Amino acid sequence: MLGEYRISGRRASEIAASVERGVGSGDLPPGHVLPPMRELAARLEVNPNTVAAAYRTLRERGVIETAGRRGSRVRDAPASTSRGSLRIEAPPGVRDLGEGNPDPELLPGLGPALAAAADAECRGLYGQPPVVAEFAAYARAALDADGVPAGPVAVTSGALDAIERVLAAHLRPGDTVAVEDPGWGSVLDLVPALGLRAVPVGVDDSGPLAADVERALRSGARALVVTCRAQNPTGASLDARRAGELRAVLARHPDVLLIEDDHGHAIVDLPLHPLAGATVHWAFIRSAAKAYGPDLRVATLTGDAVTVDRVEGRQRLGPGWVSRLLQRAVLHLWTSGAVDTRTVARSYGDRRNALIRALAERGVSARGRSGMNVWVPVSDETGAVARLLHAGWAAAPGARFRLDTPQAVRLTVSPLAAADIGPLADAVAAAAGPVRPVSYG
Repeated sequence: MLGEYRISGRRASEIAASVERGVGSGDLPPGHVLPPMRELAARLEVNPNTVAAAYRTLRERGVIETAGRRGSRVRDAPASTSRGSLRIEAPPGVRDLGEGNPDPELLPGLGPALAAAADAECRGLYGQPPVVAEFAAYARAALDADGVPAGPVAVTSGALDAIERVLAAHLRPGDTVAVEDPGWGSVLDLVPALGLRAVPVGVDDSGPLAADVERALRSGARALVVTCRAQNPTGASLDARRAGELRAVLARHPDVLLIEDDHGHAIVDLPLHPLAGATVHWAFIRSAAKAYGPDLRVATLTGDAVTVDRVEGRQRLGPGWVSRLLQRAVLHLWTSGAVDTRTVARSYGDRRNALIRALAERGVSARGRSGMNVWVPVSDETGAVARLLHAGWAAAPGARFRLDTPQAVRLTVSPLAAADIGPLADAVAAAAGPVRPVSYG
């Protein structure tokens, strides 16, 4: 209630900061209606234009939204209160299946790669090309082999950095972005943080539903973000038929910005069916995180020339470039065969499929076509997470990954051994409760 939290400030920046503090502390919860601008201006003894500027800043930051005559209110998922706050900390003795990390045993040692990179790069100085030529050539050859259209290669600090830079290169606050639902929580947070509006697109095991994408684009969405394989959290993977359907939809909307995230390229054994090239402006992203280590912070970005040029131009005004030392380290990992991608894909697949089978035997449906996660619908998300925690398992609440889709929990299989599957399935079956079947399409 407003009486419990008083917005303060004399300048627009101070008023906006006061509201953000209230949102962050929970004193201004999601859906809370803010005072009309003239009313707040009178209370603070400032010009109404000052409050209007503060509210505009908050909208652009994704903290509040304007609901016509109903005024301004705190967003249901305000950018200042990240979905990361929904993370469940695993206390001692509890197995953590919620963080989404790869299996450390499947990650390569970095010592030889870093040593080789240091020998090759010597001392990195200003004025060198932002992308190591050998890195770009190897990455481009791999993209060519997978049917990704020709385009220049850039390097970013991970997939999310690439997505943010591409969105910022083309869109402006207030624009709408079509996003997978359920989908990667970081993207669901990023979109409002950029002052953009997210419109959900349903996902089944074959990827985004073409009819939902068509509706979103017809309603004015200016961009679409798609995960090619190992979709987080459902494990969806684009197959040839769905890719064809989506390319047909995109061909009717050539001005839409298409962003594809292929973070699972080295941890899955399913073929790639790229959508790239179906629109005028597009970006295709591959991160080294899942197969080679999250801390490397290296992702390959290709796309149409205008998009890549804008990203690199803005990057030069910020961090400048991604460490050439790290680029050479990743290149060494690629060329030395440090990761046996078939073995990695089989390892995750065996664990994922075993858990899905065990759950089915206990009457629990679950999704996980590829990657390292299993998505389990539940009747009461909060209760299921609490019951699993009590049983010794920390799961990720589905609220981190969804907008309009029903409740669920995400389980990451990378920490599991064969002996864990049965006990975990028993715990999930006891925690899930009766769930209404969900229809896709």
